[in-house]
Amino acid sequence: MAARKAKPEISDLVALKDRLLEAALPHIPFDGWSLTALRLGAEEAGLGIEAVEKAFPRGAVDAIEHFIAKADRDMLAALDGLDLPSLKIRERIGLAVRTRLEQAGAHKEAVRKALAFTAMPQHAGLAARSLYRTVDAIWYAAGDTATDFNFYTKRALLAGVYSTTLLFWLEDRSEGNAESWAFLDRRIGNVMQIPKLTGRIKGLASKLPNPMLLFRGPGRA
Repeated sequence: MAARKAKPEISDLVALKDRLLEAALPHIPFDGWSLTALRLGAEEAGLGIEAVEKAFPRGAVDAIEHFIAKADRDMLAALDGLDLPSLKIRERIGLAVRTRLEQAGAHKEAVRKALAFTAMPQHAGLAARSLYRTVDAIWYAAGDTATDFNFYTKRALLAGVYSTTLLFWLEDRSEGNAESWAFLDRRIGNVMQIPKLTGRIKGLASKLPNPMLLFRGPGRA
């Protein structure tokens, strides 16, 4: 598997996308992920309509993809200043997911509308790419160095944890989202048992007789 590349510098185009997105976010709860919201944001940011076409040529699709990518980038920046190596792996994962969601707290409705948008069949590719990038970023922050099949297994398991926690968080009305963090902790606890269970099954299987021997006739070696 190819080695990870160094974190890229923020280009002028990415900076434009960031600026336009931040300006458009207050309009998304009312106008959805639409050209209307993006154009209103551009106007308030002192940018022309041509800025929307340059930054997000596919409109809402590009805007949502950047919204999610920026959230991943912001999460990694926040985690980079923490002493993650001193934590257990499940604590690193939990902290990363919690950081990712807490940073989106001011824009829950935009997240909800983005989720509804990507849930449409024609946007299945965007949904899959975005989810993979998020869980990959979380494992990267957690210090994952797997290069074998475990690389994909870990991301598949975390995709389930992250997705269910995201849905729970969107509907959580508890103080400080305490119920979401308790839910996240339980989900991570459940997933952490899977490798242990798999190891036990493999151990037991190695002690059982070869089932093919049962189909051999008498006297056969």
